[in-house]
Amino acid sequence: MLTRKQRDLLEFIHRRVQRDGVPPSFDEMKEALDLRSKSGIHRLITALEERGFIRRLAHRARAIEIVKMPDAVEGGGRFAPRVIDGARANQPRGAMPVTAASASELPVMGRIAAGTPIEAISEVASHVAVPQQMLSAGRSHYALEVRGDSMIEAGINDGDIVVIEEGAAAENGDIVVALVEGQEATLKRYRRRGGMIALEAANPAYETRVLREDQVTVQGKLVGLIRTY
Repeated sequence: MLTRKQRDLLEFIHRRVQRDGVPPSFDEMKEALDLRSKSGIHRLITALEERGFIRRLAHRARAIEIVKMPDAVEGGGRFAPRVIDGARANQPRGAMPVTAASASELPVMGRIAAGTPIEAISEVASHVAVPQQMLSAGRSHYALEVRGDSMIEAGINDGDIVVIEEGAAAENGDIVVALVEGQEATLKRYRRRGGMIALEAANPAYETRVLREDQVTVQGKLVGLIRTY
């Protein structure tokens, strides 16, 4: 049995994982629940973990996986985490592959910078198996390997494979693949400010880039990620 605050926090994490593919920060949780300090969030997360609703993974920023949801929210079904631990398509011999009841092969279109933008890569470098529940029906998807640490506070680490739903539309707060001036690709949080576009990092060591709307082309938004150990 969950308290109201525990349920509210679980539902907030659930919504953000569904939207962004990664959990919210502790500051975002605190603001969403209107709490005065992060210590209250820590207590709620500990309670949810003890009751088997979430799992925290060691040595990872914002590493929270939802294991299940209350019946009233998920209709009694088990929630499938959108962060998948597994091995890449070009894994060493003997490594265990990503498994799922139903999986799709996505092209890994090279590397994407989570830091200083790098030259856009459009050639297929390999393929990766992605659980079907991570993908939106009727939409095109692709994968990219992350280079850099500017999105680490969004739970996106150097070497992760991000799953991207292809498209040119984005809402404020979405984590997107942005093509800057037609030649540099970067993974950042998207914010529209009048006629300008802000590409926000999730690491205080990196500054937000503010560009004219005509300098930025959205090539897709994050829907999940795959991590290899």
